[in-house]
Amino acid sequence: MSESGAKPKIQKESVQMCKQKPEVRKRNFNEVALGYSEEQALAEANRCLQCPKPQCVKGCPVEIDIPAFIKLIKEGKYDESISKVKEKNSLPAICGRVCPQEEQCQKFCVLGKMGDPVSIGRLERFVADWERQKGTGAPDEASPTGKRVAIIGAGPAGLTAAADLAKLGHEVVVFEALHFPGGVLMYGIPEFRLPKSIVQAEVDYVKKLGAQFRQNCLVGRTYTISELLDRGFDAVFIGTGAGLPQFLGVPGENLGGIYSANEFLIRVNLMKAYKFPEYDTPIRVGKKVAVIGAGNVAMDSARSALRLGAEEVCIVYRRSREEMPARQEEIENAEEEGIVCKFLASPIRFVGDDKGWVKGMECICMELGPPDDSGRRRPIPVKGSEFAMPVDTVVIAIGRTPNPIIQRTTEGLQVTKWGTIVTNDDGKTRLEGVYAGGDIVTGEATVISAMGAGKKAAKAIHEYVMKK
Repeated sequence: MSESGAKPKIQKESVQMCKQKPEVRKRNFNEVALGYSEEQALAEANRCLQCPKPQCVKGCPVEIDIPAFIKLIKEGKYDESISKVKEKNSLPAICGRVCPQEEQCQKFCVLGKMGDPVSIGRLERFVADWERQKGTGAPDEASPTGKRVAIIGAGPAGLTAAADLAKLGHEVVVFEALHFPGGVLMYGIPEFRLPKSIVQAEVDYVKKLGAQFRQNCLVGRTYTISELLDRGFDAVFIGTGAGLPQFLGVPGENLGGIYSANEFLIRVNLMKAYKFPEYDTPIRVGKKVAVIGAGNVAMDSARSALRLGAEEVCIVYRRSREEMPARQEEIENAEEEGIVCKFLASPIRFVGDDKGWVKGMECICMELGPPDDSGRRRPIPVKGSEFAMPVDTVVIAIGRTPNPIIQRTTEGLQVTKWGTIVTNDDGKTRLEGVYAGGDIVTGEATVISAMGAGKKAAKAIHEYVMKK
């Protein structure tokens, strides 16, 4: 209350986060969003109404006590604020950067009915970055339970499950096929959106909780699920994600210069192609680049291509702007950087030169019909509307499906026709002691939804192993 007794005026507009200018950032791989200053964070935290019945929490898949951690920021108690966040979320610096808060916690913010919702994700990032800059202390060790749990995959679902189970005192071993933990956080999301030093810091925190990591270990080949259970693990969690690229299936798709988004982003991110020749992974990007698709992976691919020297980058999407699945923030960032979108169009053929490299793309115009299974209006080809586009690099970013190795080597595991694993609501499969969560169950989805699945499965695994 003010001295006059009147309530302070509510600031309806959120505090904007500073970003690199488009003309600068499109030529470097440094992080675009620069984070809140302490002054900005306090101003944004003071917008929170501290509702008696907060609605934001129901939009958080990992169940953070959002009003409590924001109240602690208001009071300048940043240590306590990040501790409150980490009661539920062991990867806050990642979530604060890449989670679609606008469709989750912020969507339910009461303040959003009269203005901008509170920028919950930016505040989460602020306290996570604050803690990392001053140094993350070692968490208290839980009393050992004597139970062992194997986590397959060190992506968001696996890291979350590992952290939660380690906090409960279980011996946790994470098996990762790649040479770095992080999964899609390492190989899929570019440096300018999620710096790899942030991912490494979050992984280091999970290690401090007591989780052990075994890299270069492909479960299904190095060990099978049944062999892990035979080796003394009381339970197994499968969180191997969706890393198998999908293709269009049109003529000429095997020409040189045509990448799956998986290959393109793995080369750029995990193998550091953007630092060639400092790192020995080259990547060929021409002057005219087309990216097929309009999700976050397509935006990441398009913006990476621009930074690798492309002169023109065009996103080709078979629906309209309203149906684009990417975050609005990422679409706006891409457009600010000069990337253009060609809507209601789809490739039907790629054309190559005499050396086998792509030089053009034949497309057909689309119109939108009734909604399909996704809830979006179905694209329908328009007869006689074919047109040509000159291109010398193409990235196919139309979705990914699970790698089938574990499914094929685990007898009795129930799998859908899409290759995803069938579980109940808490991640339990039909096999005794085997749980799964994240994209391996749902198909390609968000980082935070995978984390929510890892958290839910960890709770069920704890209850299971303690009853054994």
